[in-house]
Amino acid sequence: MQRNQTNYLTYGSMMIALFAILLAMSVYVPVLGFFTSFIVPLPLAWYCAKFERKQTAFVTVIAVILSFIIGGVFGFIFGLLVGPLGFIIGDSIRTKKSKLYMLMASGLFLLLMTAVQYILSILFFNLNVLEQFITSIEVYYEQLGNIMSSVGQVPKGYDELVKQSIILIKSIMPSYFIGAVFISAWLYLIINLSLLKRLKLDVPKFSKFMDFRLPKAVLWYYLIVSIFSLIVTFEVGTFGYLVFVNAALILRALLFLQGVSFIHYYFYVKGLSKWLMILATCFAVPLYMFTIIVGVLDLGFNIRGFIKDRYKK
Repeated sequence: MQRNQTNYLTYGSMMIALFAILLAMSVYVPVLGFFTSFIVPLPLAWYCAKFERKQTAFVTVIAVILSFIIGGVFGFIFGLLVGPLGFIIGDSIRTKKSKLYMLMASGLFLLLMTAVQYILSILFFNLNVLEQFITSIEVYYEQLGNIMSSVGQVPKGYDELVKQSIILIKSIMPSYFIGAVFISAWLYLIINLSLLKRLKLDVPKFSKFMDFRLPKAVLWYYLIVSIFSLIVTFEVGTFGYLVFVNAALILRALLFLQGVSFIHYYFYVKGLSKWLMILATCFAVPLYMFTIIVGVLDLGFNIRGFIKDRYKK
């Protein structure tokens, strides 16, 4: 018991110190800090994978408090993200959770914390990052219009086109925000789990991308949204329009991934070159709508089972 207590304190102190060093580098070192920011959760993740939840929660809280001392407000905000993220990764490893569970837990946590920090930045600092982004786009379009006007090349209805573009950008921002957060969570997992594996921890693995399968409910959701788009017209800028546009965008992105996954599966079953598979994946991007159709067919009719049986024979 005494030995476990000693290990808990010794390793806890070491991991807090390492966390503090990495966080300081991320905050104060311009170029190197970008790369170290992705491995700040590593010490806490390793520690949380080794010790019980009660002990690791205490160490995580100390690390987050220390981040304020080291980096001020910005360091504290960053520490609130990466500290608990390390706890989630490590605790998931200790409890033998799947990598998909880890991705969803990390993504939802980052999404919640980013949303909270966005709201607090508006309330306390009067800083609205999204509004500033929209303003910069409006300024860009205004400058572009002035340049085209000076050479007499302003398209007909340019102002209305710009207005509609701004409304569309505002409408789809929630989808891109969610996508960016989950991509960030995925990057954190890829980097930190690969390092934790080198540290002799038993980390979970994602299944191969060609085995990626969405729940069939996604297909029903897509059909419902598609039918609504035909029979219901939402006024641009309304709440209904906002919900519909973002739902359609997210579902299409998921079905696009389903289609790309099928392409990978087809090339694997056929035994074709990986370079051809990569080339086909690149072509899937400009052929976005066709790839979505492939994803719909794959999800709805189990084309993989037919291909597997055919090439087995």
